[in-house]
Amino acid sequence: MAQDHTILEAAARWYVELRCEDANEVTREAHGRWLNADPGHRMAWDRLARLQERFERVAPGIARPTLSGARAKRREFLKVLSLLLAASGTAALSWRVTPLPSLMADERTTTGGYRSVKLADGSLLQLNTDTAVNIRYSPQLRELHLLRGEILVQTARDTQGRPFVVHTPEGSIRALGTRFVVRSEDDQTRVGVLQHAVQVRTATMLPAVRVDAGQQLLFRQNATDAVQPATPQADAWTHGMLVVDDWRLEQVVTELQRYRPGYLGCAAAVAKLRISGAFHLGDINAVLENLSSTLPVRIRHFTPYWARVEPA
Repeated sequence: MAQDHTILEAAARWYVELRCEDANEVTREAHGRWLNADPGHRMAWDRLARLQERFERVAPGIARPTLSGARAKRREFLKVLSLLLAASGTAALSWRVTPLPSLMADERTTTGGYRSVKLADGSLLQLNTDTAVNIRYSPQLRELHLLRGEILVQTARDTQGRPFVVHTPEGSIRALGTRFVVRSEDDQTRVGVLQHAVQVRTATMLPAVRVDAGQQLLFRQNATDAVQPATPQADAWTHGMLVVDDWRLEQVVTELQRYRPGYLGCAAAVAKLRISGAFHLGDINAVLENLSSTLPVRIRHFTPYWARVEPA
């Protein structure tokens, strides 16, 4: 049975963390709590144990007590996760949830990363955290294939008059001389238009929907929601900021999770607390501490990769 990508990712992180030179009893106890928290966690860990010999061949560094530093851990984590996904049956899921194509994408960012790219025609492409994009320019079309994550596109006038199209697993967005944000996750795509307009068509070729500046549209492969007013400050991430206006705390935590490796959760007892503000995405731990100083909550840390917002 294919397992949830988030669980497999957590298992891979635990595998690497427990083999690092700084692993201690606190880390091992936190790992035990993770195993006991959900039967799916135990299944993922058992699968990983059965594949351990193959892991050692692909990523031998994780077996030695010399692995240190965030970059080294991230590199070995990706090796382990890629093999775990390939061997787990998760490859039978939609291609959009596996990191294997993303690792080979033309442009990509890691968790918490950001990248700005000037395209061949002068258009600007900006990639948010954990994003992967393929770029395909031909004599007929200018195309971006968003494999995962979130991008902002500012199109330039093309001397050849080629249409500019962004594809996601859920459909396509054709730019009508525009600046817009596209986010693809959880089997749905959200497009928000900042300037001019776009034309959206689902993967099942439902009638195209026009989305104008100041509007946004959520769509899936076979359905579109009604056009809505765009989320204010939808492009704040391009300036390293998260701006929220009367959000539930659980919404804020879910959004912060995108920029922080590992697990970040929110207890149900505080999930409905409301918050407004602007937060710097460059230091998520500082944002969490800020939350604990302004709301009746505390941040419980198990490891550098495991934290939970709980009642104070």
